[in-house]
Amino acid sequence: MPEYQDILIEKRDRHAIITLNRPEKMNALSHNLRAEVFDAMKHFELDESVKVIILRGSGRAFSAGYDLSGTPPDEHSYVDTRSGLPRVGPIHPGQGQWPQHLLSGYWQIWDLTKPVIAQVHGYCLAGGTELATMCDLMFIAEDAIIGYPPVRAMTSVDIIYHPWHMHQKKVRELLYTGDSLTGLEAVEVGWANRAVPVEGLCEATETFAERIANIDSPMLQMTKRQINRVYEIMGIRTSMAAGADIQALSSVRPGGGEFGRISQEKGLKAALDWRDGPFEDYGKAPPGTARPNPATW
Repeated sequence: MPEYQDILIEKRDRHAIITLNRPEKMNALSHNLRAEVFDAMKHFELDESVKVIILRGSGRAFSAGYDLSGTPPDEHSYVDTRSGLPRVGPIHPGQGQWPQHLLSGYWQIWDLTKPVIAQVHGYCLAGGTELATMCDLMFIAEDAIIGYPPVRAMTSVDIIYHPWHMHQKKVRELLYTGDSLTGLEAVEVGWANRAVPVEGLCEATETFAERIANIDSPMLQMTKRQINRVYEIMGIRTSMAAGADIQALSSVRPGGGEFGRISQEKGLKAALDWRDGPFEDYGKAPPGTARPNPATW
């Protein structure tokens, strides 16, 4: 099997597992990590012994979001040598191309011929929610924290998946505040499939993956394609492309650069405190606030 820098891969029975492996960065989605995830999925897509893919994270988080710190270009074929970005869609940094670039990557998961299950624990924030939500299914720890805080001060969401998973009123509540949900609440609103205590999350996810694997791969492929086509006819691709365009506009609104300015002058923690302080959550939560459990695998 291929060897990677920022992910771990393995095969078990009839399913494969891809583990985001930057625990010291809470699995922040660097350009290289995203490229490796897409490459590994394509590798397992060609492996006839693999029927289902599980995507999970190590350490305290599934993923805390995008890492835009400027990873140097990688020499692997799946990373563009000019930009250091995954070889998907537009090779940034054209004006407004970042969200379209992200969306091009997530359509690879959508179009993959095999089902992908996101196994979410700990913190799943910002871009981490986009990666998890664009998978076919989501199994989540009951105490996981999932949300999109960048809408408070940075930009609107890169990938407007929310209306496809929950009621309009709930979408507005979450995106007007940047508030998060627990894993149990995510299931209640239709964002995730099942919530499980973190110590049983691996077993529950892998057991369900093997349940799916009882179906032959060509049948699974046709069923996934059939479901995808229905949502495409309803406009999921067009609406997400339009949403990405609006995200680009939100980044150049008056005051749109304030978070970046504070981050550059005072550091990222100061910018996050400025953003989240009025809401008293995430890093500014009161002492004694319950925190989600780390991975047990």
